Amino acid sequence: MSQSLNLANLANLPSAIARPNYAREALRPGILHIGVGNFHRAHQAVYLDDLFNAGKDHDWALIGAGIRSGDRAMRQALEPQDWLTTVVELEPGVDVARVTGSMVGFVPVGEDGRAIVDALDGPGLRIVSLTVTEGGYCIDPATGAFNPEHPDIVHDAAHMDAPRGVFGVLLAALRRRRDGGLAPFTVMSCDNIPHNGQVARDAVAGLADLVDPALAAFVREQVAFPNSMVDRITPATTDRERAILSERFGIQDNWPVFCEPFRQWVLEDNFPTGRPALEEVGVTFTPHVAAFELMKLRILNGGHAAIAYPAGLLGIHFVHDAMADPLVSGFLDRLETEEIIPHVPPVPGVDLQDYYRLIASRFANPGVGDTIPRLAQDGSNRQPKFILPSTRDRLKAGADVTGLALESALWCRYCAGTTDAGEPFTLDDPNAARLTPAALAAKDDPSAFLALRDIFGDIADASLFRSRFETALKSLWRDGTRATLQRYLNADG
Repeated sequence: MSQSLNLANLANLPSAIARPNYAREALRPGILHIGVGNFHRAHQAVYLDDLFNAGKDHDWALIGAGIRSGDRAMRQALEPQDWLTTVVELEPGVDVARVTGSMVGFVPVGEDGRAIVDALDGPGLRIVSLTVTEGGYCIDPATGAFNPEHPDIVHDAAHMDAPRGVFGVLLAALRRRRDGGLAPFTVMSCDNIPHNGQVARDAVAGLADLVDPALAAFVREQVAFPNSMVDRITPATTDRERAILSERFGIQDNWPVFCEPFRQWVLEDNFPTGRPALEEVGVTFTPHVAAFELMKLRILNGGHAAIAYPAGLLGIHFVHDAMADPLVSGFLDRLETEEIIPHVPPVPGVDLQDYYRLIASRFANPGVGDTIPRLAQDGSNRQPKFILPSTRDRLKAGADVTGLALESALWCRYCAGTTDAGEPFTLDDPNAARLTPAALAAKDDPSAFLALRDIFGDIADASLFRSRFETALKSLWRDGTRATLQRYLNADG
């Protein structure tokens, strides 16, 4: 019989389940995390749990926070289990479960962020960390620059007493701390965005520019925004995972996390008010975060995009099944080897080909159960960050972009909302309302999709890219995904 997860039942869990060896009541919060999703609980929360289990830094526990409906649902799921989470690492034949206890509370989620601002009005919380997705940073996807006309920014600039966006919340909390004579907290982004610390800084300071120039100067001069690179494949939780946890491990968890064994965290050491000793549990502190970050964004995240759209068009649901398809995995391999990796700068201590082989093996792990719909979502935010920078680099170098243009064409065809077999699906993208009409128009006029200038930017003006994109898209509509991929793989390099 399975046991409900909570502090009272920890001792009753099966002996094979690892659990906190520290006293939860002795922990003191030092980090407030905004955006408590699966990735955070499989990544930052696990590193901190490791540190606490080692008897270190018990004043750096986590407090969860959020302002979206999904944050409210997460809080409701975790509260009855005393903020504990079951993390299951999946590998063929070797599944390992543990219960983490590094989160000790969760700020009530309201219609705005005033409760978070109140929670940050004290010296104990010295770091605010973020996982608010690539699309949550109020940036122009074509340029990567802060967008002062984003609806959340416009609203919060006029309503700093009740901000509804994450950066309005951060700015309101920083202003209150400044006015109260408290040192500012460090803002630590853990999202997959190039130079994520700088992007977060631009968003907070950019909003401050609209509110108070003196406050903007304070943010730029006094607040630390370290860059980071984070990595762990963490699928969404469904009833499938809950059932597996109950049947195989004897635990009833409202929102367990299933993930791969691999994890990585690279950080700049820029924490003026202190930080936990995360280097003792495997975190890499280095001034070269940008090199690690670009490697991961181009090779791993770009690789996810490369398999997502052909697999989605072929009706493949799981990532490991996509990797078992020789056309999909062959496309990934050729694209990475010939067009992506050659334009990734060297990374200290890393062989890029070895890194790619590790990535491919992680994608192929059948135990994780990662899904193609998860990889395919939010393409309008992810393409400009993960794929189009490689395209731009090759165009500047005078190199061909056949594979990268094909990837963009596959995304365009996917945005039309049907598989090759004609099965409709819902496009999971905040810009779906304009992507799908543009993709359907592109069936007859490929330039209709490239006219999305906020996504493609100046790449849409490159004649070589336009030609390769048009050829690929026409082939996808005329001959289908399999024939188009086969033609690409058969072509001479």
